Amino acid sequence: MSFGPPPSAYTQSALSAGAQAKQRRRKLLLGLLVVALVAGLGAGGWFLLSGDAGGTNTSDGTKASDAPGRLDVRRTVEKRPASTNGVMAVRFSVDDMTPGERYEMPGMWATDKILAKGVNQTVVGLRIGTDASPGDEQWKLPLAGPICGYTRHVTGENRTAVLYRASAKEGALCDHVAFFDLDDGRAVWSHDFPASPSGTNPGVPRNGAVQDSPSVSLTHDTVAVTWGGGTIAYDMDLGKTRWSTKATGACQDNGAAGGGALVVIEQCWSGDESLPVDSWERITYKARKVDPTTGRALWTYSAAKGVRDLDVPSTHPAVLAVSAGDTGITELLSLDEDGGNRATIRLQNGTYVGECSAETYLVDDCPTIAVGAGQVFLRSKEDIGARTTNWIIGFDLATGNTTKKFESGPNALLIPVRTSGDRLLALRESQDRITPTALVSLDPGTGKETPYFYFNLPAEAETFTSIDFNDVLVQDGRLFFGAKSVTGPGADQPKWVYLALGIESEAARRK
Repeated sequence: MSFGPPPSAYTQSALSAGAQAKQRRRKLLLGLLVVALVAGLGAGGWFLLSGDAGGTNTSDGTKASDAPGRLDVRRTVEKRPASTNGVMAVRFSVDDMTPGERYEMPGMWATDKILAKGVNQTVVGLRIGTDASPGDEQWKLPLAGPICGYTRHVTGENRTAVLYRASAKEGALCDHVAFFDLDDGRAVWSHDFPASPSGTNPGVPRNGAVQDSPSVSLTHDTVAVTWGGGTIAYDMDLGKTRWSTKATGACQDNGAAGGGALVVIEQCWSGDESLPVDSWERITYKARKVDPTTGRALWTYSAAKGVRDLDVPSTHPAVLAVSAGDTGITELLSLDEDGGNRATIRLQNGTYVGECSAETYLVDDCPTIAVGAGQVFLRSKEDIGARTTNWIIGFDLATGNTTKKFESGPNALLIPVRTSGDRLLALRESQDRITPTALVSLDPGTGKETPYFYFNLPAEAETFTSIDFNDVLVQDGRLFFGAKSVTGPGADQPKWVYLALGIESEAARRK
């Protein structure tokens, strides 16, 4: 059984390696867990897959969001668990990749029962409470071609969407969308959509022409796909087209941002033909808030000339991330209900750090820019001196003024993950290999930090905290890490490769 190209550990030969490889893997697992347990106890936290790993209990005290409808985008509020001991909730790994093997792993989502991960041209579902390798998945959703786009948003009934190529052949267009159920892996519906060549020329990409990168996102009862030449919106239950738009003149739709509202990013070209068509000097950007029911534009914000990129950390309230130089995001714009500029938050030449995905098909994936409770939270640049440290600071969306500041303290880094109600969830990453790493809650009202649980990562998974190469999410009381891509280790490196990992409070195992 194969998850599709490129050749990898997910080929038939790897999946049929036999009982001997399984036995070797289990012996290695026991050794790793003993090492992790001893190291964790010495640091005051611990990390272990419990004996009752088959359980599928939900987390301690997760409660519904303020938009709990089944067709709304999910936004759960997490509560502090009863125990601060972190245990392994799920793991997905391989131990027989060869040097140079590589496969892409776009997209990661979680429910109270399943951790789902994109792998090449398949989405796999892993049951919470299991230690899985290829072949142990709860379900698989095979696609006709490799995954070429996804959204991090999930509906109230645990559904989401991915884009995929028409086939596994080299040069196949990214022109299909699938809406599927995360709990059972069932495809609710799928459709093909148009493709356009990069730049202002209309038509279908031909003779190796570069395709405009399509994107997909979710908002209430709407799956929105942009494809360069326009936007198509589908209803969630049946996949019927609700509305569509077509690009006009020298502008085209370049990305969809969902969540509490729908914002479409437009890219426009000037008529200066002395410059390359993809030169930033010819391109300007607009953000258009759209009625998801009709497709009607509610407002349009035009970015200043010279802006090199525009991302959307939040659609409700609307917050835009502006890249006006060659060093990434330079400022955040808080917009009002009419698309007017409420406040400008400058990142002060890198003093504050805001990251958005480098993938062209993701305009609303900004993993360390957290928006909620009338504020936006950013982390500071790392101070790498005798003792590594940083801080997280909040900015008021109405005024742009700073609010609370949360210090990491020495030998630690604070990384925003997402807001949860009126709190901020953050990863407290240990830098000294002595104190444990932790998931913590930060209260902007009081400035108090509350630990959710502590844990230590085995050596093979230590790089999971790097947001440049991994997805990080919190859902139903659990913290998940997932690789965006993996490559086989070198000949002199350990063969154990982590693909995804989930951690939860020990209290969840006692239920």
